[in-house]
Amino acid sequence: MKKNLFALSLLATSTLVFSAGDVHWGYQGKDGPDNWGNLNQEFATCKLGQQQAPIDIPTKSAAKATAPIKINYKASSGEIINNGHTIQVALPDAGGANLSGVDYQFLQMHFHSPGEEKVDGQSYPFNAHIVHKSADGKLAVIGVFFKEGAENAALKDVFAQMPSKEGKAALKGKLDPVGLLPKSLAYYSYAGSLTTPPCSEGVTFYILKSPMEMSKAQLEQFKKLYPMNARPTFPLNGRKVTETN
Repeated sequence: MKKNLFALSLLATSTLVFSAGDVHWGYQGKDGPDNWGNLNQEFATCKLGQQQAPIDIPTKSAAKATAPIKINYKASSGEIINNGHTIQVALPDAGGANLSGVDYQFLQMHFHSPGEEKVDGQSYPFNAHIVHKSADGKLAVIGVFFKEGAENAALKDVFAQMPSKEGKAALKGKLDPVGLLPKSLAYYSYAGSLTTPPCSEGVTFYILKSPMEMSKAQLEQFKKLYPMNARPTFPLNGRKVTETN
């Protein structure tokens, strides 16, 4: 249990969003998602948890939510980390967001290809997970889908500086997370977990309905490093999905 809490603490406070000790895990083969729960006893939640993320969002059964997302982001200096599983951007002074009436601090954002969540079976080629932490230590993630289209300026800045091998680089200038958000902040929300080992639960997701665009070249640039780093979806197991319009 201590290792789980340690990994969650690292996710919430530092640059190592995917901290799983010395245990090797990945997205394919014997070290892939289907076997995470067997790689180490501290990863048992990956196979035993009942509120695992991501999910395939069933829009027809979503209940109505009333609390809008209120963004209070600002440009911040920081660093870009290639941690061996994704590219992560740590921005220590990027402000935060009010989610369901609770204030959260921006911690970091990282990327998955293809996008981890689905909507009524539809998948996207890429998504960003923006991780936040409240004053009492709870985690919340704003998820943003991306489809192929116009070049995304915020991703351009990140991808131009991301390390091609495991390591980190100081961000040149400042980055505002707002550049990754669509104009509409309408969302689907559900109770979930970390989508990587140790798969700790108690993470609330806010998946934005409106996708952003990125160019084909940008998608290919990311996939040269990580051609597939998405966990498969999990059943709801009685969880309720809520939405705003």
